Amino acid sequence: MKKILVIFLLCMVYVTTNAQQKKIWNESKKEKTERLAWWTNDRFGMFIHWGTYSLAGRHEWVKKRERISDEDYQKYFDNFNPDLYNPQEWAKLAKAAGMKYAVITTKHHEGFTLFDSKYTEYKVTNTEYGKDALKEWVEAFRAEGLKIGFYYSIIDWHHPHYTIDRVHPMSPKTDKEYDELNKDRDMSIYREYLKNQVTEILTNYGKVDMLWLDYSIPGNHGKGREDWGSVELMKLIRKLQPEIIVNDRLDLKEYAGGWDFTTPEQFKVDEWPTYNGEKIPWETCQTFSGSWGYYRDELTWKDNKQLLVLLIESVSKGGNVLLNVGPTGRGEIDYRAESALLQMGDWMKYNGRSIYGCTQAPDEFEVPDNSLLTYNPKTKRLYIHLLDYPLQNFTLKGMKGKIKYAQFLHDMSEIQIAKPHGAWGKEELAAQDINLRLPVVKPNVEIPVIEIILNE
Repeated sequence: MKKILVIFLLCMVYVTTNAQQKKIWNESKKEKTERLAWWTNDRFGMFIHWGTYSLAGRHEWVKKRERISDEDYQKYFDNFNPDLYNPQEWAKLAKAAGMKYAVITTKHHEGFTLFDSKYTEYKVTNTEYGKDALKEWVEAFRAEGLKIGFYYSIIDWHHPHYTIDRVHPMSPKTDKEYDELNKDRDMSIYREYLKNQVTEILTNYGKVDMLWLDYSIPGNHGKGREDWGSVELMKLIRKLQPEIIVNDRLDLKEYAGGWDFTTPEQFKVDEWPTYNGEKIPWETCQTFSGSWGYYRDELTWKDNKQLLVLLIESVSKGGNVLLNVGPTGRGEIDYRAESALLQMGDWMKYNGRSIYGCTQAPDEFEVPDNSLLTYNPKTKRLYIHLLDYPLQNFTLKGMKGKIKYAQFLHDMSEIQIAKPHGAWGKEELAAQDINLRLPVVKPNVEIPVIEIILNE
């Protein structure tokens, strides 16, 4: 009996110790919700991928895609001089598009930093441009009232001690070749470099609202939490910026405090993402075309309706959208991205109320055909986004007695409520349904929105 008791106690010690190991930061669910409140309210942000790869003009992964050596890639550093860089214009464009926050690449996989780091010579202040581009960016975006976020690549294709892995430009084919290439590389030196640079960006630019780390590649010839020193790194981040919001790419998914939101990339989710059976904060990062960095000849650009549906549908499932621009080597936003953002801004000017502060509608509301619903839990207003404009009679099932007033959001013009109508104009009164009488002519907006003021 004593032996069983001893084994039991040892097991309890192990379980307790293991649980402690899985906790990086102490925070209640309520505290986390409050910390993320600005972000879940704002819903729409700008992602910016900018580095020396913008001079190549053919994807931010050009070094990997074309297996370019450090020596051959150096020409992009040597010629980097964005003489037209005006972050004030970028910030004004983001604001005009209806965006509330922005995230910029302080360092992408190529290893080049847009900030003046003490730990590398491969930085913007050593280019012909000569200034701290990140400092200018932070000041400009803050001046427009936008929250700021920093992307930082934990991958580094330039650092001499970053071990070559399967996504590295020089990745070989065999284990023997990996061993040979990495024999003089030491990840412990790179881990210190990583920690030092993250410390720099989180201490030299004031309050940082979001940190976007990218990315872990567990598995054969990859890298995970042990390679990055993720647990200690996240503890450092939480210490330096206690209010910051951090994504989920440090390979710390099962650690409490190891991440704040998940990041589905380049696709729309089918439903609100969950983890361990609970709905979790999420944000989809998306491009206008097929590249994050500037790509001169890339032609698969999404149209205005596709982009608006992406935003509306994400909010309708409780999520955010981080929409990317890839500035040119001269420091200007691609004209195609600028045009797309201004079109989105035209819609957001009149219909942003159906996005900001909104989320997935309660299950009691049935989604009408060819529509998307969003809901503001504070104002208790329901928003119906008409993806395919209906012919006059628009039936809302199960809504009888729930609607106090209905109007178009873009001009606040009343929409009359009537009885439902069935086929061939024959009245078919459904006990719990109501009918909205819409004008024959579609309003002059890409996707009209009906605002429903609900009864208390």
